Amino acid sequence: MLNQKIYHRSELASVLQRLKIEGKTVVTTNGCFDVLHLGHLRYLQAARQLGDLLVVAVNSDGSVRQLKGENRPLVPEAERAEMLAGLECVDYVVIFPELTPIDLLSELKPSIHVKGGDYKLEQLIEREVVEANGGKIVVGLNVPGKSTTNLIEVICERYKNTDAADTP
Repeated sequence: MLNQKIYHRSELASVLQRLKIEGKTVVTTNGCFDVLHLGHLRYLQAARQLGDLLVVAVNSDGSVRQLKGENRPLVPEAERAEMLAGLECVDYVVIFPELTPIDLLSELKPSIHVKGGDYKLEQLIEREVVEANGGKIVVGLNVPGKSTTNLIEVICERYKNTDAADTP
């Protein structure tokens, strides 16, 4: 355990196994969570409502670079994990280095795995491993128009003709 909510994956797998034996419904989700915004908060709050506890799996800095490009992430993995751990709706956070959450989900064996509204069930490569371990997939939770990409675009547009040092 790195802090009260941030765990290494092997420790977290043991904790979750015990909680599932106690009858708890474990909900997982995963993503980059680079520059937290209202869309993230509402998505995570909705995901938490689906079970007894919510685990957020955060892509490592290396995997974010591979998925999103060399300019990302803007916020380092340890800070992204700490920000997520600070949310009331999040019970556990784990950082994973792979490009997909398949290996992690195979270890954690969630009751429910949640993805945002921009995904379709048949597109999810993690579906097979979640269902093979007795879990189910829920898709469609999102807040339209709220994304990190949109936020970055707004920031770039607003500050493209200004000197960032001149802004408070």
